[in-house]
Amino acid sequence: MVFKPARHRIPPYILWPSVLVIVLMTLPLFYLVLRALQADWATVQHLVFRPRNLDLMLNTLRLMFGVAAVCTAIALPLAWLVVKTDLPGRRWVTLLAVMPLAVPGYVMAYALLSVGGFHGVSALWFGVRLPRIQGYWGATIALSLYTFPYLFLNLRAALHGLDANLEESAASLGYSRWHIFRSVTLPHLLPAMLAGWLVILLYTLGDFGAIALMRYEVFSYAIYTQISSASDRIYAAWLSLMLLAMALTFVALEAFVVHKKKYARTGSGAARQARPMRLGWMALPAWLFVLAVVLVSLGLPSLILTYWLVLSPPDISFFTDVPVTFLRSASAAIPAAILAALLAIPVAYLSVRYPSRLAAAVERTAYIGYSIPPLTLGLALVFFSLHTAHFLYQTVPLLILGWVMATLALALGPIRSSLLQTRPNLEESAQSLGHGPLSTFFRVMLPRLNRGVITGVVLVFVFLMKELPITFLLRPTGYDTLAVTVFTRTTEGMYAEAAPFAAAIVVFSSLTVALMLSRESKR
Repeated sequence: MVFKPARHRIPPYILWPSVLVIVLMTLPLFYLVLRALQADWATVQHLVFRPRNLDLMLNTLRLMFGVAAVCTAIALPLAWLVVKTDLPGRRWVTLLAVMPLAVPGYVMAYALLSVGGFHGVSALWFGVRLPRIQGYWGATIALSLYTFPYLFLNLRAALHGLDANLEESAASLGYSRWHIFRSVTLPHLLPAMLAGWLVILLYTLGDFGAIALMRYEVFSYAIYTQISSASDRIYAAWLSLMLLAMALTFVALEAFVVHKKKYARTGSGAARQARPMRLGWMALPAWLFVLAVVLVSLGLPSLILTYWLVLSPPDISFFTDVPVTFLRSASAAIPAAILAALLAIPVAYLSVRYPSRLAAAVERTAYIGYSIPPLTLGLALVFFSLHTAHFLYQTVPLLILGWVMATLALALGPIRSSLLQTRPNLEESAQSLGHGPLSTFFRVMLPRLNRGVITGVVLVFVFLMKELPITFLLRPTGYDTLAVTVFTRTTEGMYAEAAPFAAAIVVFSSLTVALMLSRESKR
């Protein structure tokens, strides 16, 4: 007998926190819309339909698709090499392909900017002044070198799950390897590619650190300039709504394309993996490609940070400021991570144990903060604090609130997975022994969610330690985190002074990658 709690008996300690999540996620966005509608219709027409907005939209789309194209050109060959071929050292290639996740986009932009110009590494080290990489290509390269692992991981998983019978059947019909890859393999990789592209496109759409450093005019950069100059916040609100509309459009398109097609096997028999293809003479070009990707994505930022830290070090005071700045970042990130996990527990419990329309609505609402651009979320909270809770404006609690909204979905994933792996009849057994619903929840269920809760807290904490857009908008004056310090000093051309803080971010972000690598080594 499977234990299914009655829908109408949702415990209040599950119901009310879940309702709080709905309010928490939707109220600031309501204030964003309210602020945008404060303008009269003539002003709205002027703000929305001005020619500059078309240029911003075209630049944004150009950047998004440029980053997606570069990421595909890097990730697809890498995934194919580590899964489908006999490339020596495939495990190491996999680990090196994931490592760029430890280098945030604004740190990658910092490394690229440090190469050229009058005071760049090339001029100071080699006496050769190279043109500074900035604008469209600078932003595209910086974001691509940081985000391609998201696509690589999706493609790698999809290639591992691809049934070898499909390719072998095509080969038996006389098709060439290229034709099989184009007509059989690639279409079956579409869901993984769409999932990876969606993450990359949403990240590119919402990023402003690398884009602002590269000074490329897109929606996020325009919002940043409007807010930093405090020139027209109504215009900033409309720009944020346009940015949000673009994000939701891509989310809807991805869901529509994936659900319209079928990719599962329909025949009998067991799926199996193909034998690795022998590279032969192609092993050398393959390794040259891998080496080029590693040198650019990992070697360049490492070389630049080493140069500024060792060969042209800043004043010792900048090194002593790093622990203070780290603790300042952690003092807000720790409570935000814990609060995100605490709110994720009732949401996960409601969606798994009490499925209903309310549960579905709560779960979808929890993903709002993760799917909308960070600048839009930050600006919504600015308007909320200015109109309703002025005492929160430019305070650490408001920053924590913004972080919780942005990362609630990140904490929800592992907690929900842990709950799905817990047998429902444990609750029935506990209640049959005289435990009430509250006692059952805290004494039986929560101990079994420990691993998921801890994983969620760690993921959120590490993410927040390098988060920039929301922090830049909501932080109190003078409350500079590691990310904000790197961004502001790089903006001012203080590359040596930014180096210790950028290095601290890279080292700490590597903890996330180290966790992934440790799990990879156990497989």
